[in-house]
Amino acid sequence: MQKFEEIKFNIPGLKGISEKSIEEHLKLYSGYVKNANTILEKIEEYKQDSETHAFALGELQRRFAFEFDGMRNHEYYFRSLEGGTTALTTSGPLMEEITKTWGSFESFLNTFKSIALTRGIGWAVLGYDTHTKRLLTQWVDEQHLGQLNGVQWVLALDMWEHSFVFDYQPSGKKQYIEDFFANLNWSVIEKNFETASK
Repeated sequence: MQKFEEIKFNIPGLKGISEKSIEEHLKLYSGYVKNANTILEKIEEYKQDSETHAFALGELQRRFAFEFDGMRNHEYYFRSLEGGTTALTTSGPLMEEITKTWGSFESFLNTFKSIALTRGIGWAVLGYDTHTKRLLTQWVDEQHLGQLNGVQWVLALDMWEHSFVFDYQPSGKKQYIEDFFANLNWSVIEKNFETASK
């Protein structure tokens, strides 16, 4: 069986987000990769007698969505912090699409940041709907609840407490969001958009 591979990210020193926090966060990502592989192995094993293991197979399939999306979500997040901070290209396709959708970059940022402050654990996401050819923002509960079918992720902000509480405490959520954008490599986000909108 083909296994998912853990990606090794090259993340430089970040404003506000400590090296220790990133180190611990990457351990959680590693766990998602490991668990996704383990679940697939168990599914293969239980499929040999699917009638006997029907309940367990159903529960494993549910759990697989959580582990798999936890793996993929974190890959978007960590990739966007690699390579150092870069600005969004002011005349590029992503900026044009953002301006067309929200009127201005500042309006988009305000919208996205307000989504990131949603109470609970989850992800603030900018995605591209491949059917209607438009950008959409969304909140995803946990790792997998509320994913929009057919929407390719462009930008992902982890809003689980494990991503910020070590450096910011629970009351510092707003500052964590500001620092995330201060550390963002927009060239990665632009590449995500280019891939999604092909």
